[in-house]
Amino acid sequence: MQQKMKTKKSAAKRFKVTGTGKLMRNKAYKRHILAKKTTKRKRNLRKATVTDETNAKVMKRILPYI
Repeated sequence: MQQKMKTKKSAAKRFKVTGTGKLMRNKAYKRHILAKKTTKRKRNLRKATVTDETNAKVMKRILPYI
């Protein structure tokens, strides 16, 4: 009997899938020590971005049903 694969829940909370199947992630470096960062830099950190293709294959294995 085949077992279902388990989703890594920590990864499932951090990644979303686009309509074309690409993984979206939030950017790092926006949590603390914000005083020395420029407004432009902090604004650009707000937007989500597509996960790099080099990591996407590993992420698909960790997130089988997403």
